[in-house]
Amino acid sequence: MTEKRSSRREFLKNVGLGAVAVGGTACGQKTESPGETSAGVAPIVHRSPVRESWKTDVLVVGGGPAGIGAAIGAARQGVDVLLIENHGFFGGVGAWALGMPINQVRPKGKPRSKVHELVIAKLEAYGPQAVVIKDHQMWCNVDYLKAAVADAFDAAGVKYYLHTRAVDAVVEENRITGVVAGTKAGLVLIKAKVVIDCTGDADVADYAGAETLKEVGKLSPMTLLLKVTNVDLAKAKKIKLREVADKARAKYPLIPKSWSFEDNDPSSNSFYINHSCTRDFENFDGSDPASFTKAEVFARRQAVQMTEAMREFGGPDLRSIELIGTSPQICVRESRRVKGVYILTEDDALQGRTFEDAIAWRSGFLDIGYVKFSEMKIHDVPYRAILPEKLDGLLAAGRCISATHDAASAGKSMGNCMATGHAAAVAGSICVKKNIVPREVDVKALREALRAEGVDFTMGGRDQKGLVLIG
Repeated sequence: MTEKRSSRREFLKNVGLGAVAVGGTACGQKTESPGETSAGVAPIVHRSPVRESWKTDVLVVGGGPAGIGAAIGAARQGVDVLLIENHGFFGGVGAWALGMPINQVRPKGKPRSKVHELVIAKLEAYGPQAVVIKDHQMWCNVDYLKAAVADAFDAAGVKYYLHTRAVDAVVEENRITGVVAGTKAGLVLIKAKVVIDCTGDADVADYAGAETLKEVGKLSPMTLLLKVTNVDLAKAKKIKLREVADKARAKYPLIPKSWSFEDNDPSSNSFYINHSCTRDFENFDGSDPASFTKAEVFARRQAVQMTEAMREFGGPDLRSIELIGTSPQICVRESRRVKGVYILTEDDALQGRTFEDAIAWRSGFLDIGYVKFSEMKIHDVPYRAILPEKLDGLLAAGRCISATHDAASAGKSMGNCMATGHAAAVAGSICVKKNIVPREVDVKALREALRAEGVDFTMGGRDQKGLVLIG
């Protein structure tokens, strides 16, 4: 389903930001509001100017797993790269999720690429208190992860800014040439030869006017993860939390049907809870400001109710449980995706489809967040699926590549997102060096460059049965 692009600029205009946010000629000017005060005098509205301009070869927007792969991948190709991230740390859901594993970084226990391995090496340098690697997964202490990603960026030569959000795109003759970013110093224009959208929500693509996909009404549920302590985990795991939820729901109506404790992260005295959160209540949309706000408030009230429900109805082994943390923001599994030259499908995942223009592959399960869980085969991601159908100068990576609702859930594991970010970065670097746009890239040359970075293109089509590939 193609999303209608009618609301963003109207929304910005309604809140008095239209001219600056959409790059209008009124930037830096003082203009009068169409409304009047009670005294009959129009108020003065100050339009914040773009304070300065930055330039880079490759601009990566978003510092989650896809952005990590993209930033390191571009730096390793010898081009100038700048990454901007809205939060005060890197890692995306890997860092938000309080210990949830970073899946598919070493499928079958084998290195996936030199980019993946650099991040792993920086984590392992901090010792076993930072990371435990099991099968294909990294179980991280998230605060060590935040430091390790910055270490990897510094080692690769990535330039980066935190607390910096893309608020608009600059498009010239159907080619994106940069973004406008909001910083603590004001608005900044960032010019780039190639932009890689790693926002998860296809924000940059949407700002630039590219077509996007979004299945309104059946988006995967969001989750705000909890961290709890003061629990004997062996005893707690024997408690049937679904029965606890059934008893508690009349008093605590926001709690989900059930949840469970997870204990594989390096922490020794606290445990995280990953659950369905919004699944049983409403289909929230992370790319809609009102819906996103409602989801955040709902989830935080739910976390408190879940804890209180366990304390009151979980028996003596949960009576002293304490809530010690929640994710810094609710975790979004699905929202907008770029409409690419090719749209990955559920059948591609189930059949393990391979493509001549493959630039990455995805392993794991087709997992629609406690709604649907299906076995799939390892399948290729074609270059066409990270390339917008019409807009030039832009590549997508991670959660917002071109895919259907089901196919998007087949590839959202973080190791897979890092792989598509890596591929987009190498493609962008080729564009910089040859002064071409992404749709002019020689995919054979791109694949050779990725092979040199440790990417194995023989994985597509493999059956995963019998492998330990959870998530």
